Amino acid sequence: MKTIRRRKMEGKTDFTSRLASLKSEHKRLVCRKTNRYIIAQIIESHEAQDKILIGIDSKILLSKGWPKEETGRLKSLIAAYLTGFAIGKLALEKKIKRANFDIGMNRSINRSRLYAVLKGALDAGMDIPHDKKALPNESDFKRNEKLKNIMDKIKEKL
Repeated sequence: MKTIRRRKMEGKTDFTSRLASLKSEHKRLVCRKTNRYIIAQIIESHEAQDKILIGIDSKILLSKGWPKEETGRLKSLIAAYLTGFAIGKLALEKKIKRANFDIGMNRSINRSRLYAVLKGALDAGMDIPHDKKALPNESDFKRNEKLKNIMDKIKEKL
């Protein structure tokens, strides 16, 4: 009988995709969502040891002009896009142009918040392999006109 690894049993790690990621030797754009925020990190692996090169979350939008009354929406589609745009700009400043997208054990749902982070990083200028149909389109961002206007202002500050 085969022993199941603890992290796989707990639903925390997919070892097949992790091994493929380690073999590729590219940096990873890791995206996670919590109950309140979107977290984006650029991670590099050496000998199965991960090192975070850049890490931000959607809380930084508060310092860039996100309205205080909209604090509860820091994991919305627009906040996710801006978080991806911010990490893309930081990565390009540190001369990181290529990465692979990693959503971990989250479900892969097209046009979701996780893919909004990817779209933000792509719009910032990063080179990340992706499928275009997975990315949110302009109509997804226009649902909330107030936040769309805020997105345009914050994008200029980043």
